[in-house]
Amino acid sequence: MDASAELQRFIEQEKEKMMVSEMIGKVTSECWDKCITGAPGSKLSSGETSCLSNCAQRFIDMSEMIAKRFGAH
Repeated sequence: MDASAELQRFIEQEKEKMMVSEMIGKVTSECWDKCITGAPGSKLSSGETSCLSNCAQRFIDMSEMIAKRFGAH
């Protein structure tokens, strides 16, 4: 593999890492704001934990659906 191809691969990997990091930040922010209504204590309630899990799963499902939709065109 020549240096140019290796550099291109590195750039693509870094872009993917950045996109994953941005998605995690967005999910964290959106779901936290939706599910945590007051100041959190030392432990999340079972309702908060369930809400966060469901919120993150819906976000992942929607992201996959959007990716498939755009990938089909």
